[in-house]
Amino acid sequence: MVVVTTTWEGAFAKAAGAEDVTVIVPQSVHHAPDYDPKPSDLAAVAKADFVLYAPFEPYAAKIKEAAGSKAKLVEVNLDNDPAKARAEVTRLGGLFATKDSAARFTKRLDGEIATLNGELRAAWPGGKSPSVVSQVFTGWAAGLAGATTVGTYGPEPVTPAKLAELSAKKPAFVLDNAHMTTGTVLPDAGAKQVEIVNYPGEDLDLLAVYRNAAAELKKAMGKA
Repeated sequence: MVVVTTTWEGAFAKAAGAEDVTVIVPQSVHHAPDYDPKPSDLAAVAKADFVLYAPFEPYAAKIKEAAGSKAKLVEVNLDNDPAKARAEVTRLGGLFATKDSAARFTKRLDGEIATLNGELRAAWPGGKSPSVVSQVFTGWAAGLAGATTVGTYGPEPVTPAKLAELSAKKPAFVLDNAHMTTGTVLPDAGAKQVEIVNYPGEDLDLLAVYRNAAAELKKAMGKA
C-alpha cells in the first residue's frame, strides 16, 4: 500500500506499478503545501508500506511521525521533465519491486513525448521555434514544444526589474504555473500566457499532464 501526499506523487507511484495508492491532499486544494492533514489522513498513513512526498511539502514527515507508521518515507523528485520523470518512475519501480511495470510505462512515456513533440513542432507559428518565458516549474513544457526559452521567473514574485528584463526579451509566450499563478506575468509585453498544469487528475494519469499541456500550447500557437 502506497500513501502519497498529492496526485503528482500518486501518478509517479502508479506509473511505477503501484496498484493500491491513497492520495492525502484533495485535488481541490490548489496549493498542496498549504494543506492541513486530518486525522483520517494519519489513519491511512498508519497502514502504508510507503509514504511518498516532495521536499517542498512540509507536512510529510509529520504525517508519518504522528501516525506512528512503519512505512518507508520516500522523497520524490516532482519534475515533469521527461528524462527526470523516467528516472524517477524507474527508481520507484525498484523500490516497489515492480520494475517490469515501470519499464512498460517509460516506454509509453517515450512514445507519447515523441508524438506530442512532433505535433507541437508542426504547430510552430511561421514554422519557427517560438520564444518563451517559463516559470521555473514549467520549463518541461517549453521542452515538450521545442520552444526557445529566453528567460525564467519564480517561484518568488516578479519584481519590476525582472519584469523589465523579461519583457525586453520579447517572448511570444509565457508558460505560467497554474498552481502558483499571480495573474498576467508580462501584461505589456504582448506575449500570450499559457497556464501549465503540473498535477495529474484523480485518475493519476501522468501522461494526461503532457497531453493537456500540448493541447493548451497548440491552442495558443494557433492564435499567435
